[in-house]
Amino acid sequence: MARPASKELTDRELEVMHAFWRRGELTASEARDELASSGIELNYVTVANLTRILLEKGYLEAVNDQRPFRYRPVRSFDETARGFVGDLLERVFLGSREQLLVNLLGRRKKLTAKERALLEQILKEQTP
Repeated sequence: MARPASKELTDRELEVMHAFWRRGELTASEARDELASSGIELNYVTVANLTRILLEKGYLEAVNDQRPFRYRPVRSFDETARGFVGDLLERVFLGSREQLLVNLLGRRKKLTAKERALLEQILKEQTP
């Protein structure tokens, strides 16, 4: 029995989405070129298939009905990122934001001044 299609993004699908988020409306060929310019070499057929899958999953929408087909993102980067982080929080840390923060911020690498300022700003906004 075939495994059902996942609504989650694979690593390759996410790479293609990054091309659309960077550039907006693209053809599959333009998406392939955008990926190549960022060091990800995929052939056209692969990118076209990934684009079709992203269309089926609701991450992209077609903006025309003649060839070459053009697509644009339906889901924003921020919306998609929130979904990934929420999934990570629930699946890995069993909903514990504390454990997520400990693992994220408790690493040996120090926060940059910019990261620290952003974190302080977020914490101020959380204070009632």
